[in-house]
Amino acid sequence: MRLGLINSAWVQAGRGTAFGIQKTREIGFDAIDIFTDPLDIDAREKRLIRDECEAAGLPIVSLACVAVGLIDFNPSVRRFHADRVRAYLDLAYFLGARNVLLVLGEYIWQQEVIPPDVQWRCGVEEVRTLGVYAAELGLQIALELEPFSLSLLNDVASMARFLDEVGHPAVMANLDISHLALAHEPASAIARLKGRVAHVHISDCDGKVHGDLPPGRGVVDFAPYLEAIRELEIPDATISIELEYSPEPDKIVEWVEEAYRSTSALMRAAGLRP
Repeated sequence: MRLGLINSAWVQAGRGTAFGIQKTREIGFDAIDIFTDPLDIDAREKRLIRDECEAAGLPIVSLACVAVGLIDFNPSVRRFHADRVRAYLDLAYFLGARNVLLVLGEYIWQQEVIPPDVQWRCGVEEVRTLGVYAAELGLQIALELEPFSLSLLNDVASMARFLDEVGHPAVMANLDISHLALAHEPASAIARLKGRVAHVHISDCDGKVHGDLPPGRGVVDFAPYLEAIRELEIPDATISIELEYSPEPDKIVEWVEEAYRSTSALMRAAGLRP
């Protein structure tokens, strides 16, 4: 299983695209995920990402996309966000990536104004249509399980139900180990998603709030989750480290190096990495 890094670690620390890609390879990662918005970058930046990753020998696995408007009650907002996700899929195709990681967001107004099943249905219908487009490009959509109380997909059961209702083979799940821990989902629960997982994220947390810390800095017991992920037998799988908003951006290189070392050791112990 490959070990990757989401390049948001570098971006949010103010380091340039080329620096981040080159340093990712230098540290020893096998792959990279790209955090960018195709509506906010020009053709030169898109080409730079592709060229630098090719030069570094880093395959691009995933592009991360937050599209909370897909479950908005306004049709015009949903149309805009669906078009925006298509732009992500187009960029993923241009970059030779495998999937777009999609975050659907949360129910609004504490589920008290708009019936939650209305937002759920909007999400199912929009994602199903996007799954068709992804398949035409030879890509997958990987839906992220978020551990927040009002998130649409906040546990394994809701993820499985959503995938069932979408009913398209190009739409699959992403598993984030710290999110599973924060959602109090035992490692055994993810067996329910066997054959339906496209991508994996790893980071640590304090067990109470979202953290995106280097593994080993928090309280997550990684071993059972990694063993359960091994049993999923995900084809050509990658585990990508997610490090968001480092408290010491000036030391981001050391932060990423630490995460690489600790995650490599955890993966080796689980029989996931030589």
